[in-house]
Parts: sequence; structure tokens; C-alpha cells
Amino acid sequence: VQLRESGGGLVQAGGSLRLSCTASGLTENIVDMAWFRQAPFEERKLVAGIDAQDNTYYSDFVKGRFTVSKDNSKNTLDLQMNGLKPEDTAGYYCAATATRGRGFTSTPQSYVYWGRGTQVTVSS
Repeated sequence: VQLRESGGGLVQAGGSLRLSCTASGLTENIVDMAWFRQAPFEERKLVAGIDAQDNTYYSDFVKGRFTVSKDNSKNTLDLQMNGLKPEDTAGYYCAATATRGRGFTSTPQSYVYWGRGTQVTVSS
């Protein structure tokens, strides 16, 4: 499975960006998908995700501002980010798990497939 992110960039505070992740290869192995982010000198954190039953999950710091969506026919996972803040500046990574029956997890170590990431920079 290969994951490729796109859509990052530089935006002013209060602006919007849409990230997209496209999966290829043995996509039938994918169970849950998620977006993580990592700022310099910080740990990688879950931003939002969708499980195999299409339930969505959000970290508190993006609730009400970000929306995650999945298109199974296109093998894509999108993240619509509105009301961006300077503290949203980070590398954003698409990830996927391959273990069924465990339930959605926010632990990065549980995700076996990762994209290379896309940078989001929010200026004040």
C-alpha cells in the first residue's frame, strides 16, 4: 500500500486548505485511515480519522474546524481545514492501519502505512 498526500501550502490565519490522500497498491488491506500532524520538536498527533464503518474521529483541537471524508471508489481520504490557526502549522501525514477488529486508535505506532507528508504553514 502506498499513500500520497497533496494540498499543503501557506495560508493566512483564518483561511482554509484541503488535503487529499490517495491510496494505491493493495488497498483492500486498509482498515482505518487517519491524518496525523507533527510540528518541530513535538510528537506526532492524531488530527482526524475514519474507521472501516465510516465513523469519524477528531482531536479536540480541530473539532468544529476540520472535516475528514473518505471516498472508497477513489481510494482517497480528504481533510478540509477551515479557520486555520498558526498553531496548526505542521507536517500532515496520511496513515492507515491493517488490523481488523481492534477499533479505531489514535496511536501512531498502530498505523502501518504512511505517506511522506505535506507541509501546512499558517501565518499570523
